Amino acid sequence: MAASEEAFDVIIGHIEDILMEPKFQETQQYFLEKYWREFDSIEENKLVYMDIFEEYHKAIESYIEESLKRIIPGFSMESLVKQLSDRSPELDGEVFEILETFTDFLAFKEMILDYRAMKEGKVQDLSSGISITPMRFSESDDNEG
Repeated sequence: MAASEEAFDVIIGHIEDILMEPKFQETQQYFLEKYWREFDSIEENKLVYMDIFEEYHKAIESYIEESLKRIIPGFSMESLVKQLSDRSPELDGEVFEILETFTDFLAFKEMILDYRAMKEGKVQDLSSGISITPMRFSESDDNEG
């Protein structure tokens, strides 16, 4: 693995940690709560959407950038954004979806609309209450199969 790939992977690992921090979650939740009523699912975008997106972009980017600069001396957000753009087709996963919401307006709008649908009860909020339990086999199950 090339040094730049290794460095990129390290940065993404730190970003995953940052995205799990309660303060980051609170920052994102603040925007969702404050603005979900502003967005409609109609195709035409209102001018206010761009203002909200810019505010979100600045808040999320600066939060991530400040956090990474504390961890990685000499970190450059411009360099990271370029790497994300260059690697865009090959990137997959929740961390990249979240990063896309602060760089891509349509991804941001989709996030807000998904939140609106959840708030209006159009989709079930599965963020709490999901639990995974291991399957347990009884001795009779072992004898049948």
